[in-house]
Amino acid sequence: MQKFIFITGGVLSSLGKGVASASMGTLLEKMGYKVTFLKLDPYLNIDPGTMNPYQHGEVYVTEDGAETDLDLGHYERFTNVILSKYNNTTSGKLYNSLLEKERRGAFLGATVQVIPHFTNEIIKSIEKAAANSDIALVEIGGTVGDIESLPFLEAIRQMGLELGKDNSLFVHLTYVPYVAAAGELKTKPSQHSVKELRAIGIQPDILICRADRQLPKAIKRKLALFTNVNEDAVISAPDVDIIYRIPLLFKREKLDQIIAKHLNLEYREPDLRDWQKIVNTLSKLDKTVNIAIVGKYVELKDAYKSIIESLIHAQIPNKVKVNFKWVNADEISDDNIDSLLGDVDGILVPGGFGERGIEGKIYTAKYARENDIPYFGICLGMQVAVIEYARNVAGLREANSTEFEPETPYPVIDLMPDQKGVEKKGGTMRLGSYKCSLKEGTKAYSIYGEKEIMERHRHRYEFNPEFREILESKGLVISGEYKAKKLAEIIEIPNHRWFIACQFHPEFKSKPFAPHPLFVSFVKAALEKREGIS
Repeated sequence: MQKFIFITGGVLSSLGKGVASASMGTLLEKMGYKVTFLKLDPYLNIDPGTMNPYQHGEVYVTEDGAETDLDLGHYERFTNVILSKYNNTTSGKLYNSLLEKERRGAFLGATVQVIPHFTNEIIKSIEKAAANSDIALVEIGGTVGDIESLPFLEAIRQMGLELGKDNSLFVHLTYVPYVAAAGELKTKPSQHSVKELRAIGIQPDILICRADRQLPKAIKRKLALFTNVNEDAVISAPDVDIIYRIPLLFKREKLDQIIAKHLNLEYREPDLRDWQKIVNTLSKLDKTVNIAIVGKYVELKDAYKSIIESLIHAQIPNKVKVNFKWVNADEISDDNIDSLLGDVDGILVPGGFGERGIEGKIYTAKYARENDIPYFGICLGMQVAVIEYARNVAGLREANSTEFEPETPYPVIDLMPDQKGVEKKGGTMRLGSYKCSLKEGTKAYSIYGEKEIMERHRHRYEFNPEFREILESKGLVISGEYKAKKLAEIIEIPNHRWFIACQFHPEFKSKPFAPHPLFVSFVKAALEKREGIS
């Protein structure tokens, strides 16, 4: 029978339930079990696709084109799972489905209520996501006690009752703050969040406790006593310098054995040698490179979570530490760009939407091109590179994207015909995995080492094919193409140290044990620049 692990969070459980869930998934996968994940978010948006990154952080995109919570990125990075639209759902999505059924008369005149109708929708979504897996890890977004998450907690309570103790496991993440003035760790936040859970009928089986230090035995004993959790199942999760230590840390706390025993699983010692190798490498990086990330959401690093992790992954084969320099595109001008970017070894311009900061990003692409600084443009980062090249190399001085200037005489970036007239903003972009054919003899081809690749997209505007001929005649190389619609996917500038920009989002496919080749090559180019290698 399938097994279910339900993960909830208490106040300030800032370990991040996503990382904890992913780390548990790592241990189970290494034990030989087929795992999957589901993130249940209690907000009323259908998905996070239309939400400002300051509200929600990065929008992660799955192979099938679902716009999802950023925790799905953790799940995919830590394991070998490939997730889909079924692996993230929200209150909004479930209520939408429920009300559509009500309008069709599916409930035969019954009064539609949160219990049982909405909770049944939640349970169905969990069962659908869990299909074809041995173990499903189900993470409930938000904090225990929040009014909007109550139906989700009720749903998993019902499931736990029906599945029985051998097939369901409740894990609760809490925060154990250290109060410097008192010189001690305080267990009250954990006690209170467990009390909230128990009040609605859920008794945690495992407590994972985030703190700035290892929990001493006395604190574990106290938590066990006041939360009714076995002392062995009180897991210490201290702050770490590298998040990829967490599976190793959980293994040291014997979390794998505790899960196996509770769920009546055959225990197989997980082989974590590859994780130990990753952590050992990341712990001993002597060389450094400075890479600027020029964006518009730089105050919130979670807006670029997958990019940050992909650059960290690229440290491993290059054996070099990346120092991040965060530069707000709004603040860049011709006058100050040298002071902002003159000391970096590489520049990355990530994706984004809207006009704010665009000219700063265009200045950035120009500065990188003219000063032979490795430049990596992703999505919007490619579009601004095309605009800059059209203006300053091809002589199309008023070139722009119709996203920012609808009346531009040179719309080098434009909506494609199938996007014109689209009114709904959510889920209507080019989303998910598309094939890209690479041109032999180009840098992109040498980096990937194959003719065809699959990469994930999230954008509405494209390189306008009407301007392809003139830009190519001025030296721009289109090294990757979506041939079905003749759309440019990768551009590069020859005779430049490293200038590559792509319309897709390679960061969504990078893993610590399989770093994405574009990020690896970019960091290598930055290191060569720093060391003066031409």
